Amino acid sequence: MSQAMTEQEQSRDTAQGLNAIVADWSADQEVFRHTHWGKAMMWIFLLSDTFIFSCFLTSYMTMRASATLPWPNTAEVFALNIGGHSIPLILIAIMTFVLISSSGTMAMAVNFGYRRDRRKTAALMLATALFGATFVSMQAFEWTKLIFQEGVRPWGNPMGAPQFGASFFMITGFHGLHVTCGVIMLLIVASLVWRGHYDRKGDYSAVEIAGLYWHFVDLVWVFIFAFFYLW
Repeated sequence: MSQAMTEQEQSRDTAQGLNAIVADWSADQEVFRHTHWGKAMMWIFLLSDTFIFSCFLTSYMTMRASATLPWPNTAEVFALNIGGHSIPLILIAIMTFVLISSSGTMAMAVNFGYRRDRRKTAALMLATALFGATFVSMQAFEWTKLIFQEGVRPWGNPMGAPQFGASFFMITGFHGLHVTCGVIMLLIVASLVWRGHYDRKGDYSAVEIAGLYWHFVDLVWVFIFAFFYLW
């Protein structure tokens, strides 16, 4: 009898605990104490994205190490002919500079957001979005050059190991998608900042959340640049 009562009490305590959790998460309050719920959710999303990009880069290194045909020389593949001279990785270097510079403007946008400076925050976010759009445009040029001039395809290429095309389009395409989504998000948040939406709300956390995502995208590119283009 006592054992049955104990089991009933445990079941009741468990049900009460679950109901309390549901009440906390559904209530109009921050679930994570001292941390904005949107920021916490962004960190969780970025953590999952980190696993995805890590798998992509690990798969790339595995494919390259196990390739039976010679791996194309990236310094030659991604070279541009300027003034009759072939300059290796010049476009990739410019793309990297543009994306790293965008991190600076985004950091300043977050700083002015904390100060409730609506105009400077919106202007710096628009500048960041412009940097991002420039990066995506240069990446589109890079893809066009490789597809139509070099003949690179996801299933092969005329320069060596067929895995090169698959890994290139998968990794840079997935990252380019992230940058494109980031540009759209920055434009939306910047428009809300400009219209005074966050001033009326009294909360500029959306600017910081957008900044977290953008800095993550920039950091991922540093690893892609190091592992794919420089190795």
